[in-house]
Amino acid sequence: MAAPQDVHVRICNQEIVKFDLEVKALIQDIRDCSGPLSALTELNTKVKEKFQQLRHRIQELEQSAKEQDKESEKQVLLQEVENHKKQMLSNQTSWRKANLTCKIAIDNLEKAELLQGGDLLRQRKTTKESLAQTSSSITESLMGISRMMSQQVQQSEEAMQTLANSSRTILDANEEFKSMSGTIQLGRKLITKYNRRELTDKLLIFLALALFLATVLYIIKKRLFPFL
Repeated sequence: MAAPQDVHVRICNQEIVKFDLEVKALIQDIRDCSGPLSALTELNTKVKEKFQQLRHRIQELEQSAKEQDKESEKQVLLQEVENHKKQMLSNQTSWRKANLTCKIAIDNLEKAELLQGGDLLRQRKTTKESLAQTSSSITESLMGISRMMSQQVQQSEEAMQTLANSSRTILDANEEFKSMSGTIQLGRKLITKYNRRELTDKLLIFLALALFLATVLYIIKKRLFPFL
């Protein structure tokens, strides 16, 4: 049966993967962001929240690793934690680079707007609409991944409950078998005792019959042969 601790580890890993994907999608949104600065600020706020959730889950996985009984399983989980930490640091580096790229792009667009006027404004509007559609598509994909992971977590919980019920049924059956075994052993002892008693009774009957026959023969002898 899967231990609750193993289920918790699996859930932590699934959540870490989900938050990692969401962070990467937001970083891509920042790279594609063409302004204004308020939009960039809003994206950065979301990234910070996701990093906080990701860091919390990694810490939970690390704590679960330290609580493992087997050293081999502990080392495997600690290696996974280390990999997740490296991936998070890589995402943070990508985040900083994306911010720098976005700010440069916003500055360049603002300068170009001053030079080109209305044509650039229309082009920028079209670009923002395209980016908005791309962002919406990415968000929908992430939502689908999130729903799928939630279903997997629910299935894991149901499987754990089913295994727990099966374990209880097996334990109950084992107790019944133990009770039946005790009853069978008691019956065997009673049968053995009865067989011994029956043998003793047969022996006593044989001795009584022999004594009776000896007595009869003695009486016949005295009646028929009194001179002997």
